[in-house]
Amino acid sequence: MNPANLLFICSDEHQATAAGCYGNPIVQTPHLDRLAERGTRFDNAYTNCPICVPSRGSLATGRYVHDIRLWDNAFPYTGKPPAWGHRLQAQGFRVDSIGKLHYRRAEDDDGFSEKIDAMYVAEGIGELISCIRENPPLRKGRNGILNAGPGESAYLRYDARIAERASGWLADHAQDEQPWVLFVSFVNPHPPFVAPQEFYDLYPVEEMPLPVDWEESDWPRHPALDRMRRYFGWEEPFGAAAIRNATATYYAQCTYLDQKIGQVLGALDANGLTDSTRIVYTSDHGAMMGARGLWGKFTLYDDSCQVPMILAGPDVPAGKAVQTPVSLVDAFPTILEAVGAESHPDDADLPGESLWAIAAGPEQERVVFSEYHAAGSLHGASMVCDGHAKLVHYHYEPSHLFDLDNDPLETVNLADATEHQALRERMESHLRALVDVDAVDRLAKADQAAKLAEWGGEEAVLKRGLSNSAIPGEKPLFHSMNR
Repeated sequence: MNPANLLFICSDEHQATAAGCYGNPIVQTPHLDRLAERGTRFDNAYTNCPICVPSRGSLATGRYVHDIRLWDNAFPYTGKPPAWGHRLQAQGFRVDSIGKLHYRRAEDDDGFSEKIDAMYVAEGIGELISCIRENPPLRKGRNGILNAGPGESAYLRYDARIAERASGWLADHAQDEQPWVLFVSFVNPHPPFVAPQEFYDLYPVEEMPLPVDWEESDWPRHPALDRMRRYFGWEEPFGAAAIRNATATYYAQCTYLDQKIGQVLGALDANGLTDSTRIVYTSDHGAMMGARGLWGKFTLYDDSCQVPMILAGPDVPAGKAVQTPVSLVDAFPTILEAVGAESHPDDADLPGESLWAIAAGPEQERVVFSEYHAAGSLHGASMVCDGHAKLVHYHYEPSHLFDLDNDPLETVNLADATEHQALRERMESHLRALVDVDAVDRLAKADQAAKLAEWGGEEAVLKRGLSNSAIPGEKPLFHSMNR
């Protein structure tokens, strides 16, 4: 594989199935569809944690969340352990970012040569309230869903800015002799549920589909899921009209994102870089969008933890769909190989593999891993998936086991079915080979308790409140929380 430039495009909260190239007959994503046509699409790609900060830490370091101990949005990446950017910089490669990082702060050496218009966690601290695992304050997660619709938002403006700056960067570096890596990170379709009118109008609300098990009578009942609904304020069911309207807005945001990606890809072509640049597109996690009475990310259902993953460019098979399971930790070796960088001996224990090789080769038997220790959870949860079956181990609570071949919507839990105990034992053996779930749960809670103590204890954290993720140039807004 000859060295080439790499354009790595990341979005935020893009559900894998919310793209035409992934079989969605409604959402309009022509630029991503064309990218998949000339490249390779991965149909079983997963985040390693379905929430922003930990997933981005895994993407940066190529390591699982429990390995790097970035448990929730109060544990942003600080530059340690080394990221793929550090490995590239040490070998003389230019590695720049534009847009959302959600790392700690600009002063950290986090592996980028230049960080352009970068978004960090609020005040370099993040979401401390997520560390309160027992008796946490309840959030008000209804209004953003009920008020979805057309309009303007800071995130829409930010993505427009990111696309403009990325296009300018490509023009400035079109003649570079050595391969470079440009990490372009958009924030849509992350809430707020606001989309430009012209995109919202593409999706008649009354024609929008309803998600699986959206009615309260069909909600899967499980302690962890019931707790999540209560924590975020989703216990009262949303009506069909509200869900359809939020879906229309979300699809409109996906189309807006697609347009901005198309703008960047157009700049790549206009500057004569298409034939010398490989492209990766993915997202940090998906979105529940009302399925099973759940919203946001936060769960290990495919709606939330599956992500789009598309590769294109030199040496990438065209029009191919790969079923081999992959995850965001695979980005580390993928990025190094793309530009011709050497691997570092200290990275020999990384769990990821190069996606270029997986794309070019035959289908493989492979197990991917994801975990959650953050907002709304009393205990941790761990997931293993081999593309055919998925086990979700809820620490100290009942497990979920799904046959994805026959039940892709994950509606039938087989964990306690006598005839499926061999499958459960096989998946549990995969999980045990990867992690000691009890030890990890204890470690996460201990680190979170220490973080709370560091900032004055639970009452001080409650007084500080919950903040939004403000775009660069704007101050985060805080509101206090009470139990």
